[in-house]
Amino acid sequence: MRQIEISRATMGRIPTYLKYLKDKALKTENISATTLAKELGLGEVQVRKDLGAVSGAGRPKTGYNVSELIAVLEKFLAHDENSNVVIVGAGKLGRALLDYGGFRDYGLDIMAAFDKAVDTPEKSNLGKPVYSMDMLDDFCKENNIRIGVIAVPAQSAQEVCDRFIKNGIKAIWCFAPCTLDVPDNIPVQYENMALSLAYLNKKI
Repeated sequence: MRQIEISRATMGRIPTYLKYLKDKALKTENISATTLAKELGLGEVQVRKDLGAVSGAGRPKTGYNVSELIAVLEKFLAHDENSNVVIVGAGKLGRALLDYGGFRDYGLDIMAAFDKAVDTPEKSNLGKPVYSMDMLDDFCKENNIRIGVIAVPAQSAQEVCDRFIKNGIKAIWCFAPCTLDVPDNIPVQYENMALSLAYLNKKI
């Protein structure tokens, strides 16, 4: 799949388009950006920009073929690819992420969490597995894990990062308040929750 530069705001709207289109798939063959914008309460220019970034422009007069657009959006969200994810750190944050169902809207499957404090396999509140760190390497290899989530304290984050990279993980989502040393080809998304809350505080 070709890589597309797209804003986080646009990325956030793609599942909304996809859900609406799937609801309409059996009833409508074609749909215009104007109709989509009206039905979803969005600006027409924004809808055209979003869809243009992912699938190109619609056809004159007929707009987008609904079935074709669904296929393109699913492809963009990697619904037909292996997008398996693991978490290291099974504290409250790690377990909350493990059980959050919204990741599937983006073609992501958080398969398991791992923690050094876990000796024997456990289950999350929704029944997902929580394993000891001894099982991480084999699990990554057996399940073609592509993304690793770091939900451990800052002092342990680089060690976890190095282990992810050793196991062939292609991207990292880091909740630890630190900066990781990674190869140039490994993208890292940092989440600083304290900073986000402090920023919000300045808005009120």
